[in-house]
Amino acid sequence: MSYIAVLPGDGIGAEVINESLKVLNAVEQISGKKYEIRKGDVGGGAYDKYGDPLPSQTMELIENCNSVLFGAVGGPKWDNLDPELRPEMGILKIRKKLDLYANLRPVKIFDSLKESSPLKYQLLEDVEILIIRELTSGLYFGEPKTTYNDSSERSAVDTMFYKESEITRILELAFKISQSNKLKLTSVDKANVLETSRLWRKIADELSVNYPDVQCNHMLVDNAAMQLITNPKQFNVIVSENTFGDILTDEASVLSSSLGMLPSASISFIPGESNLNKKSLYEPIHGSAPDIAGLGIANPIGMILSTAMMFEYSYNEKEISKIITDSVEKVINDGLRTKDITDSGKFCSTSEMGDAIYNQILLLG
Repeated sequence: MSYIAVLPGDGIGAEVINESLKVLNAVEQISGKKYEIRKGDVGGGAYDKYGDPLPSQTMELIENCNSVLFGAVGGPKWDNLDPELRPEMGILKIRKKLDLYANLRPVKIFDSLKESSPLKYQLLEDVEILIIRELTSGLYFGEPKTTYNDSSERSAVDTMFYKESEITRILELAFKISQSNKLKLTSVDKANVLETSRLWRKIADELSVNYPDVQCNHMLVDNAAMQLITNPKQFNVIVSENTFGDILTDEASVLSSSLGMLPSASISFIPGESNLNKKSLYEPIHGSAPDIAGLGIANPIGMILSTAMMFEYSYNEKEISKIITDSVEKVINDGLRTKDITDSGKFCSTSEMGDAIYNQILLLG
């Protein structure tokens, strides 16, 4: 039996996780396989209960499971905590401890939602992008990271630090994914200003010699941000360091009509290669959205598609993953909408969307 750690977290995390559990139930029914759910506390709720955003019992639970489904963490209630106690440290520590160095964020445009995007629908034709974000180094983890309070004025410092090995492994992953799928690779950096980006670009050029069949180009991050909106179809695979990847993927959610639509997988292995004993974490890219928590209007599709990625990458169940994705697309094509992806004033609740996808999985399975 496979064990799945389920960490709802804060805000709408529990609401979208509940719909993901419906999907797991449907998968068990059509496949005959069983998945044991083990729930744990993380984020602000964990701090309130244990004084730690990632208590030891949650980490122990994760280490004894095959994969992790993660909701979201954070909220204004905890904004004034010391940095090491903030809810976000829960997910950052998990990434670091499990060495989840690569975050895969696919941007898929559903045909029936093209009119819901603020972009002209003509720009969205044939757009399908995979953004690969380095996840365990860079600004989020570099030291020193602190605020200074002296007699004259306050100051603060964050450190962007990358080792060659950290850059090499994320670029190797991007090249291999691009090669296996015959896709163009765009490496995003800020090499005109940052030393880390100059090293990043140099390593990318060195590695490209080993992948002559991969068309690789460099793009500065500010230009990439503009090109994502003005000409998104030029991109197949984008790889970038931690901070740039975080910002670009949130921007790319505009293409899909809503932040609530995009899933992600955080992994420590090459997809398609042996991942025995290597854990991975799956979460929607949206945050905890405390302003809508408890209203029953959150979009669970990003969480459900993250669950589909779990079946593909952690369990090599590509057919199950496809059934989940096809079920989401069928429900969307049938006109069901959560509040964030419609302008009509008519929308379904979080649980109604989950129920519809659950029922569609049973039909397709």
